[in-house]
Amino acid sequence: MPLPAIPGTSVGAVSCFPTIRRAIAADVPTLSELSAIAFTQAFGHLYAPADLARFLTGAYSQESYAALIADPTKALWVAERSGQVIGYGLAGPCNLPHPEVTEADGEIKRLYLLAGHQGSGVGSMLFETAMSWLLADGPRVLWLGVWSQNHGAQRLYNRYGFTKVGEYEFPVGEHRDREFIFRRPRGQPSVWAYPGSFH
Repeated sequence: MPLPAIPGTSVGAVSCFPTIRRAIAADVPTLSELSAIAFTQAFGHLYAPADLARFLTGAYSQESYAALIADPTKALWVAERSGQVIGYGLAGPCNLPHPEVTEADGEIKRLYLLAGHQGSGVGSMLFETAMSWLLADGPRVLWLGVWSQNHGAQRLYNRYGFTKVGEYEFPVGEHRDREFIFRRPRGQPSVWAYPGSFH
């Protein structure tokens, strides 16, 4: 399921400013483990154990992350705080099932944070980093997919100019989630909440 909202506790005590950087091959084991933990924290209660285990094994293998990092058409960033990787973002060409998607369009594919780091601004920093990379060569249409019940994330995406334009089913084992497809039109003005060098 793309772009999970990870329910967490207050992060008022978390004061160390995070670092955003491009992922490297050495991050592969950490990314694989973090993805399974974050997805389970956010959505594990929705699925039968067998469905969840099957999905985690297939979607978040170390081999899949090694391929993502090596793919020149995609970019993956990690967020670190006090030396710990607490989340990551992934962007690349759009492959969402919508009839208006073109080869020139970009997609924010994943945005994962560990529980306890929600609400600290790290998610927005990763989101803006991915958007900036996708728009580096000029205006283009951007897309993303989000769980239909993830209302907080949908409000965030609305603030960045994304609106719902479709739906599809996202498989987790034998289970099917209702997903919304959001699109940001070409040429939409960009207003960054976290301008900085990571753009």
